[in-house]
Amino acid sequence: MKRKDFLKIGGLLVASSFLADCRQTVRKESVAKRGSLRITTTIYELKLRQAWTLSRGTWTTRRNVLVRLEKDGITGYGEAAPIPRYSESAESNEEFIRRALPVLEKDFWEYQDRWQELEALSPGQNAAKAALDMAILDWIGKNLGIPLYRFFGLNPEKTLPTTYSIGIDEAEVMQKTALAAPAFRRLKIKVGVPDDKKHIEAIRAVTDRPLIVDANEGWKDRQQALEMINWLAERGVEFVEQPMPADNLEDHRWLKERVSVPIFADESVHKVKDIPALASAFHGINIKLMKCGGLQEALRMVSVARAHGLKLMIGCMIESSLAISAAATLTPLFDYADLDGNILVTNDPFRGLTLDGDRWKLSEKPGLGVEPVIPEW
Repeated sequence: MKRKDFLKIGGLLVASSFLADCRQTVRKESVAKRGSLRITTTIYELKLRQAWTLSRGTWTTRRNVLVRLEKDGITGYGEAAPIPRYSESAESNEEFIRRALPVLEKDFWEYQDRWQELEALSPGQNAAKAALDMAILDWIGKNLGIPLYRFFGLNPEKTLPTTYSIGIDEAEVMQKTALAAPAFRRLKIKVGVPDDKKHIEAIRAVTDRPLIVDANEGWKDRQQALEMINWLAERGVEFVEQPMPADNLEDHRWLKERVSVPIFADESVHKVKDIPALASAFHGINIKLMKCGGLQEALRMVSVARAHGLKLMIGCMIESSLAISAAATLTPLFDYADLDGNILVTNDPFRGLTLDGDRWKLSEKPGLGVEPVIPEW
């Protein structure tokens, strides 16, 4: 696939058939209104271009919650991509947003206090917290008339190239997927099944690009993990994400002392409080807005992780251009970016984020710089 095709995939508005598809994938909408504040939440079904398989399951669609905050004539947008592994669903995220109404009635300019109040409201439901944090900050950027990257003091020319992810599939399918993404300098390969070696050899038969491998806790034994990681290192793998189950820090510490390439925490790390204990078990961490609860917590995690000498990747779930735009804003602070969730879907409900090769080009528009294409939303 040529670069111009990926630019289209990255969120450009297409014909009326796309808009009809958007209508069909909106599952539910609820509105809360109090004073000058109006909140709209929409459960939206993202359709994947092909079946998405990890070591723990397969999906063809993902149900996210889109949030619209309107206050004083300004609209802020947010997105929650709930993670079932952490007992989250579109419905539980939406319920959290309803319960957050008393927090959202307060001053958005005190955004740090609002995040702390959202965090104290309930444990978990971090994707919902991320959506509200995103929407509030989008609102602030629009109120100030500046892009959010400028609000954070970041340089848009320093955004990182994103990896392109390849889910577990038949070896021939994985090869075709790799060949269809020539603009991406680095590929991320999902592993954690008996055919891991076969799949990696198949990828290596068609490309010599650097690889990142993500086991998603798929290897249960530390000796197996050690042998696999050192085997992968010989085949041009730069680092491996979450080799073993998240709560098994002792075996990860053992592994860290013996592997020939770095290991990164993903499922093991959620918030800033997790980082000190992980520093002895991993070389780096993968920060995701949907795990940590938003941009503000991600920024705190960057500072603490750097203080502990950890490498940093910013990652994503299956998300639209809205949430990917929020994460892309922070990439100048990271070492690696894995932000391709919107590329993997056929019905992106937002537009405004575009690819320059394999780097996301941040919009000069205020806030997050993206706008919905869902009719009447």
